[in-house]
Amino acid sequence: MDNFILSYYQQIRDGSVVVGKWIELVYTYLVQGLETGLFFFDQKKANSAIRFIEKRVHHTEGKLAPQCIKLELWQKAMLSAIFGIVDEQGLRQFREIVVFMGRKNGKTMLSSAITEQMIFNDGEYGARVFCLAPKLEQADLVYQQFYQSVLLDKELAQKTKSRKSDIYVKETNSSIKKIAFSAKKSDGFNPSAVVADEIAAWPPEQGLKQYEVMKSAMGAREQPIMLSISTAGYVNEGIYDELMKRSTRFLLGDSKEKRLLPFLYQIDDVNKWNDINELRKANPNLGVSVKVDYLLEEIAIAEGSLSKRNEFICKYACLKQNSSVAWLDTKTVDKAGGEHLRLEDFRDSYCVAGVDLSHTIDLSAVAVIIEKNGVLNVFAQFFLPKEKIEEATARDGLPYDIYIKRGLLTPSGENFIDYKDVYQYMVDLVEKYQIYPLKVGFDRYSATYLTDSLRTYGFHMDDVYQGTNLSPIINTLEGLMKDGKVNIGDNDLLKMHLLNSALKTETETNRRRLVKVNPGLHIDGTAALLDALTVRDKYFAEIGEQLKN
Repeated sequence: MDNFILSYYQQIRDGSVVVGKWIELVYTYLVQGLETGLFFFDQKKANSAIRFIEKRVHHTEGKLAPQCIKLELWQKAMLSAIFGIVDEQGLRQFREIVVFMGRKNGKTMLSSAITEQMIFNDGEYGARVFCLAPKLEQADLVYQQFYQSVLLDKELAQKTKSRKSDIYVKETNSSIKKIAFSAKKSDGFNPSAVVADEIAAWPPEQGLKQYEVMKSAMGAREQPIMLSISTAGYVNEGIYDELMKRSTRFLLGDSKEKRLLPFLYQIDDVNKWNDINELRKANPNLGVSVKVDYLLEEIAIAEGSLSKRNEFICKYACLKQNSSVAWLDTKTVDKAGGEHLRLEDFRDSYCVAGVDLSHTIDLSAVAVIIEKNGVLNVFAQFFLPKEKIEEATARDGLPYDIYIKRGLLTPSGENFIDYKDVYQYMVDLVEKYQIYPLKVGFDRYSATYLTDSLRTYGFHMDDVYQGTNLSPIINTLEGLMKDGKVNIGDNDLLKMHLLNSALKTETETNRRRLVKVNPGLHIDGTAALLDALTVRDKYFAEIGEQLKN
């Protein structure tokens, strides 16, 4: 049997199959990981899963019922990655599987197939599989698909007993159970697999908590699977957004995660939402379970109604109305790095600056942009209360004491930042280094005391609203960095803040705003840099020639 991962990757590379950037990235990661020995491929395990599913899993509805399902190449490649890629111990490499795709692409059937594999063919005695959703009716979809498929196989049906609370296989002491949200009752479940269905519709706080409870409950299992499968939805700041940001950060190369495997079938360009070729990226089963004529009819309806259009983009293009994804890939950020930058080497220069003062008890940042020979050299200085340094080091996992020694971080105040230190840094630019900020952008929620003091000194202050109005500046910074026109030197702390940055896009307007990849991370340096770029762009006609130095 072929290695379907390589076969699918080859078709992606030669254009035989159309996929979006995230799918191309995940298969590039898998192929490179196999080539470099990051993980290994067990052909027998992959083949076993595929053979079992095609021989034992049945269609239970429609004209194809009760035939066994016939897997497409994209499905075989996905299943090969899930069940065939192993670590050094021969155990499954990936434990957290994320599958997002458009409607009618066989998500429920795929979930059911994986469930049957886990119950009957995975080789684990005492397997416990849970179908999880906010309500039992939703959890029942995969549960019933599984049971009806099993009943169509005489051998499996004889081994299986439907009980009041679950479906039980005595021979292996295994069971599958449907459950609704109840974090308190989930602690003792000890699941070997969890199928989290349509997570885009899960309520934010409750969904996040339930997901983490079920995930942590798998700790005693050797190679569990947490399968999250969904099309896009409308709920903000829930588990869908969380997994989307984690997944895209992972795919962009800025993540230490090793057990996450995301398959994000989405369109790349929202402006092409009604282009059938673009829609192939969100609908891998187009032409099979998703009929082209059906999709064209839905497009025609959506083109005549804004509300229908938004629904179509969400469900068939698989883009959330306000979608959040990680922003800059590691390669782009690394490209902006270089040798150590010294303010002394830029004496008698003009610049622009940005100040981000998010919280008095946490990190604040100043970014200074000095142009030289067409390159924007960025100095970023950070401030943190002295008494918070040890706590922040443990919380963030970053060597703040080393950043202090390197001059990137200034201990300021005791338990609160003393804004006099920020003020002094700005004054030193002028008086100590003869570097002259022509404009200083600041977050309009910054401390009035500091901005008034800087104005009194003579700085030209301009407030910047950190919202979707910064879309053009975000695009500008991304382009400059990719073109090698930004130099942040060896500022590792600014690098981390850039990599921690995500963008939330309004699909209706395609406007973007800066957010965090994870609520616990910091992006103050990125925000300060955008503030500086904003005033540079806003006043370029007035000060542009001076800024060229």
